[in-house]
Amino acid sequence: MAMASVRIASPRDVPYIASMIAQLAKFERLADACIGTEEQYRSTLFNAPAFQGLTVLLLEISRSSASNAAAGDCLASQEVEIGAEIADPDKDFFTSDSGRIVAGFVLFFPNYSTFLAKPGLYIEDLFVREPYRRQGLGRILLRTVAKEAANRGLGRVEWCVLDWNENAIKFYQEMGALVLPEWRICRLTGDALKAYGT
Repeated sequence: MAMASVRIASPRDVPYIASMIAQLAKFERLADACIGTEEQYRSTLFNAPAFQGLTVLLLEISRSSASNAAAGDCLASQEVEIGAEIADPDKDFFTSDSGRIVAGFVLFFPNYSTFLAKPGLYIEDLFVREPYRRQGLGRILLRTVAKEAANRGLGRVEWCVLDWNENAIKFYQEMGALVLPEWRICRLTGDALKAYGT
């Protein structure tokens, strides 16, 4: 058994965050679109208090419950059954100062529902590193965001899922999320954004 804990990320965690964003982009077949640097993440992710602006939560794994109990910034913790011999080639890089292994993250920010007349949270990215998938860790990250939203009286938590990612779609549906196939994402970016914005 191991302990999974979720905490609010800080600027010292940027190397982990940047590496996982690059891994996520590769998984989503969008590596060419991922141009963010550690410096850019450091200067843009931590400009507002948690849950009031961009917020990143890290999920860490430890073999000792004592190291989790010592974490004053812990938002959630749960005992999980993780094999002792997980093949994690990046374990040394992802071992934090506290000795816990960073296994995943969720990045979100406030949004607003005019229909509900309430603020909510929009999840931009949710990612669990490959060696730690199918262990319930994504569920812990989502549950932490949902619990915080509910405790704050927010109207909803929403996110997008790629239509080819059947495992994720099934996972979200099993947790009770509605997958809305009639909605499409519209995006202005790069040259199109500049051209339309002038």
